[in-house]
Amino acid sequence: MRVGIVILQEHRWAEAADKWRRAEQYGFDHAWVYDHVGWRDLVDGPWFDAVPTLTAAATVTSRIRLGTCVASPTFRHPVSFARQITALDDISSGRFILGVGAGTGVPSFDAQVLGSEPLTPGQRIDRLGEFVRLLDPILRDIPTTWSGDYYRAVDARGTPGCVQQPRVPFVIAAGGPRGMRIAAQYGQGWMTTGTHTDDPDAWWKAVAEQAARFEEMLAGRTMDRYLSLDAGLIYSLSSVDAFTDAVGRATELGFTDVITHWPRPAQYYVGSESTLDAVADLLPGMQTC
Repeated sequence: MRVGIVILQEHRWAEAADKWRRAEQYGFDHAWVYDHVGWRDLVDGPWFDAVPTLTAAATVTSRIRLGTCVASPTFRHPVSFARQITALDDISSGRFILGVGAGTGVPSFDAQVLGSEPLTPGQRIDRLGEFVRLLDPILRDIPTTWSGDYYRAVDARGTPGCVQQPRVPFVIAAGGPRGMRIAAQYGQGWMTTGTHTDDPDAWWKAVAEQAARFEEMLAGRTMDRYLSLDAGLIYSLSSVDAFTDAVGRATELGFTDVITHWPRPAQYYVGSESTLDAVADLLPGMQTC
């Protein structure tokens, strides 16, 4: 089992840099940022963009993989985003993971601040599929012209291409069958947050059903599978026992990777860094299982 951690980009870099160094020193396999113009009621506080944050993180680390959890077609365009991805992959010496998803199904600050019309769930999946299909050849350094329902491109270039060949890995977040099919076709990994529910046991049951459904779609192929633990109502770093229990359940369901969140003092992911320290001591054993 590989373990990753989300570090919300809510602090100025003078303070945030230490968290990224510590994530690597602790032994986490990967570290992530959200990709939003603003997130929930944290829009009223400091918030920094995902790409420069990960670029800065790449300069203070050397081993840990760095990713978006997850990039959003709501405000990203594949042509310009491909240039940012290529640069980030180069600066990080091939450590970047592109997590990408359809975007939230509830009215989001990202859409509202841009004055965007709300999309139906089907439209958001259509847009995700087009986003991925256009981004794929550009990152492979194939000059691409495209005219779709959501995006246009004329002779878009990805030169010099990615450090990781043939391109950076895609980890595609999806909970329904259409999104999962996109993940199975274009992804090197699949990510899920389960389903929205007020019952932790019901959440785990839904995750198990999704994992089984995705297994059928792979038809015998292997693929990395990521579970965002903290979508399940019980914050995974609320205690060491909560973390080990969640990792154990994810392992039984066939996930290769889990993602937790750096403890915060209030609102979301409330916890103590002493618990993070204790969990870090367990990581070597988990990674050899």
